Amino acid sequence: MCMSSRMLAIGLAACALLGSLGAHARTLNDILLSKKIVFGINPNLAPLGLYDAMNDIDGFDVSIAKEIADSLGVKLEIVPVGSSDRVPFLLADKIDAVMGGMTRNADRLKVIDFTDPVNTEVLGVLTTADRPYKDWTQLNDPSVRLVQVRGTTPVKLIQDKLPKARLLLLDNYPDAVRSIAQGRSDALIDVLDFVLLYTKNYSTKWRVVDAPIEVDYDCLGIRKANTALTERLNKQIGVLQKSGFVSASWKKWFGRPMLYDPTGAPPALQ
Repeated sequence: MCMSSRMLAIGLAACALLGSLGAHARTLNDILLSKKIVFGINPNLAPLGLYDAMNDIDGFDVSIAKEIADSLGVKLEIVPVGSSDRVPFLLADKIDAVMGGMTRNADRLKVIDFTDPVNTEVLGVLTTADRPYKDWTQLNDPSVRLVQVRGTTPVKLIQDKLPKARLLLLDNYPDAVRSIAQGRSDALIDVLDFVLLYTKNYSTKWRVVDAPIEVDYDCLGIRKANTALTERLNKQIGVLQKSGFVSASWKKWFGRPMLYDPTGAPPALQ
């Protein structure tokens, strides 16, 4: 998921250092012989990952990891990771693969490899049915009242690209969505897959602007050159996509279909 360019650069430098110090990654054969695969999953990124009533990690990512482990005939071990230590844990060989909003991008590709996409994240506009916006650039108007959560990445986007719009900053997403439902704001720009979870509490006729600002593709992160493992994971991801398991699990955990099909990733991401 998104982070500032400066923090990303610092994180990647640290990852490269850790990678040079660690032993080499477990191969597919090592995993099969050990009868165990270790996934890093972020438990604080609901509903991708979350703690259940028994304090076990559950969620969409776990459902995918379990299916992959079952297909390999091995036990699944889950290691909790945060956004900042996902890649370092992988490079230090504490985990075999990592999930948790692992958007494939050019900077991360310098230090790790990725599988084919599992799911998408859509940066777009949440508004209501009575608002006429067809494209996010139409929000750059003094009559538009945008709402955003303090400290989030879209705040800078709004300030840079939509300076004419009025901007209300609130402390959290439930309050931001509520402000639209109450008519105090017109629209919210963010990763819609997560923001839409808060709309179910209101009878408002919600609408997502058709044209997205950005579509990102989330994959499994793997140590570089671990080719056999990557190929095997890609094969199973393909099976899970084709069988409908990924889309069904997404709907279970997010309460609605995925906004964009991950199998339609641009060729550069395949």
